[in-house]
Amino acid sequence: MQAFLVSLSTVAIAEMGDRTQLLSILLAAKFRKPWPIIAGILIATIANHALAGFVGVAFTKYLTPHVLDFVVGASMLGMAAWTLVPDKLDDAAKADGRGAFAATLVAFFIAEMGDKTQIATAALAAGYHDLFEVVAGSTTGMMIANVPAVLLGHGFASRLPMKAIHIGAACLFAVLGAWFIARALF
Repeated sequence: MQAFLVSLSTVAIAEMGDRTQLLSILLAAKFRKPWPIIAGILIATIANHALAGFVGVAFTKYLTPHVLDFVVGASMLGMAAWTLVPDKLDDAAKADGRGAFAATLVAFFIAEMGDKTQIATAALAAGYHDLFEVVAGSTTGMMIANVPAVLLGHGFASRLPMKAIHIGAACLFAVLGAWFIARALF
């Protein structure tokens, strides 16, 4: 249960102001069909985070537990720094003229490639050794952050204290990183 809750909270907080949340707002404004967009986000996130989780678990076979904890901790500290850099929506991730579901599915999957939430999912899967709980938690966190953005659109996002949220997310990543590094050292 710990892996699920840590993954959920880490991804939900890190996703605030992330490019995929911006993409959610863009898709909601373009298509004005929230349910196909939400379904596309869910399926794309499950696929993307499952892939990341498999990579994270595969890494554990090649590293000792102490080295693995150190690598996961260092990646979390890197994520803390990355979280402080505001995201912009990439041209490659913008929706095209296809239907709301297909556009969301493709755009979300592409936007998540190499994103901080995908990397965090891989690191958490490596650190917790529970692929199902990590992917379920990170996917739930992604949905918690993006469903309101789809349903409430731009007005929702413009009212959030984004700087404070980014600082909070960076602090969460830093605490997780320090915890994994401490676990590696002691």
